[in-house]
Amino acid sequence: MLHLAERTLVTGALGCLGAWTIKALLDDGEDPVGFDLSNEDHRLRLVLDGNERARVTLVQGDVADADALGRALDEHAITHVVHLAALQVPFCRSDPEHCMRVNVLGTITVFEAVKARLDRISGLAYASSTAVYGLHDPSPAPEAGGTAPATLYGVTKLANEGAARVYWQEDGVASIGIRPYVVYGTGRDQGLTSDPTLAMAAAARGEGFEIGYGGTVQYDYAPDVGRAFALAARAVGDGAHVANFPGAAWAMEDMVAAIETAAPEIVGKITWDEERLPFPESLEATLLERLVGPLPQTPLAQGVRRTIEHYRTRAG
Repeated sequence: MLHLAERTLVTGALGCLGAWTIKALLDDGEDPVGFDLSNEDHRLRLVLDGNERARVTLVQGDVADADALGRALDEHAITHVVHLAALQVPFCRSDPEHCMRVNVLGTITVFEAVKARLDRISGLAYASSTAVYGLHDPSPAPEAGGTAPATLYGVTKLANEGAARVYWQEDGVASIGIRPYVVYGTGRDQGLTSDPTLAMAAAARGEGFEIGYGGTVQYDYAPDVGRAFALAARAVGDGAHVANFPGAAWAMEDMVAAIETAAPEIVGKITWDEERLPFPESLEATLLERLVGPLPQTPLAQGVRRTIEHYRTRAG
């Protein structure tokens, strides 16, 4: 049961996972605080109804600005933090310097802020990524982690996992990092692996779409991942844990078939490129549920159908 004094701040709150993490916190009875540099709240409006949106406090700020982050933590008496703010693969490629500032300096700023408030903030969960792995890692990829990421984005996530370990060893800042794979669901509209969700949004409009990659990967339903982050922020006890998100691997043919089943009018209109993503096909994932308890694992067909239905009823 939620303790009345508990309140979670979510960085990157206006992204897809931010919106679904806030939804999970609301479902638990919290009135969470979102922290984001942007003021574009269309994903939050897609995910939440009007009553839920009214319970969310949004603070506009830069995650790498220690003063702004510290004020938000103190003014709202924050007791738990979910750190999701990051630039994704395409943005890291186009602006590496800004990528490092947001993804690495921003994460250090979060850890420093929590370190200064350990008397009040008892839980920190943060987003790592399957991008810490490369094509040469085995499949299933070992949960111990990768060592040679294939993208600059992956390098930033691997650096953050190392920073988390040092903050625990030297300063007693406990944390749980979660590595999702391909996140899909309402609101996933940017990033290297957003195409399947963009295809679902197109299908909801009765339109075709070309997905820019193929092969077999693990697909993680965004509401399930948001639930995991909400739970992880409360499950932190000690240590610097990093866990893969548990799920099942599917071929692109399976993904497209699920979209076509949910929207029969677009059969034959969803195509894809055969180029594979630079990550292992599947992941070892046993630690996260040992840390936070049982997690929802929505079957692919059900998650795709819900996403398309959500876009049909909520978009616009």
